[in-house]
Amino acid sequence: MTVSAEDYLAVVTETIGRVAASQREAVGRAADLIAEAVRADGVVHAFGTGHSEALAMEIAGRAGGLVPTNRIALRDLVLLGGEPADRLGPMLERDPSVAHRLYELAPVRPTDVFVLASNSGVNGAMVEFASLVKERGHGLVAITSAQHSGRMTSRHPSGRKLSDLADVVLDNGAPYGDATLPLPGGGAVGAVSSITAALLAQQVTVEVVARLLVAGERPPVYLSANIPDGDAHNTELEARYAGRIRRGS
Repeated sequence: MTVSAEDYLAVVTETIGRVAASQREAVGRAADLIAEAVRADGVVHAFGTGHSEALAMEIAGRAGGLVPTNRIALRDLVLLGGEPADRLGPMLERDPSVAHRLYELAPVRPTDVFVLASNSGVNGAMVEFASLVKERGHGLVAITSAQHSGRMTSRHPSGRKLSDLADVVLDNGAPYGDATLPLPGGGAVGAVSSITAALLAQQVTVEVVARLLVAGERPPVYLSANIPDGDAHNTELEARYAGRIRRGS
């Protein structure tokens, strides 16, 4: 295989098709879980670390997305929890103890549901957070790479991985190491997990909205803030969930 934009596009196209076909049933189950929560006045909390934080941004606060969504990030420890900025760093996602503080800082209610994203699914903070979510009785959707996670040893003391704890697991189809085009001297280039995770997030969102429409309800969906009346529309809907939804920074 050569290394070019065209080669990468071919891999991405194939991966998207494979994920769309293989995850159709799981997408439906995830949508059922989330739609049930939204209809019960619940909020969808999205959390990812590292590059998987992009998944939380895909779910919470995006035009065409659900209004009752809240983004959780490791930065909440500093911005909301008063911890020093030097607490943050690339190794923080491996610390199980931070999960407890993040959950405490989140405006969570019993009817809420969680979507957690981790390509490897093995880091301590994510696995511990998933454990807390399930202990508190919330529904949990995980987005991860089955291939990558399957070749990893858990970094959590329990030995469990994110996929072991979720009610629904969505496989983003990324290969071990995420990058797709092998390099002659070793390694690879062209990661795909962010692209396929975004696809799965949008598919689930669309299916949630479809279920709300079938139930005869008006879906609480964002308009772009950069079109006429977008701000007024969004502000009106956000008021229903005052104090329960945050977009982070």
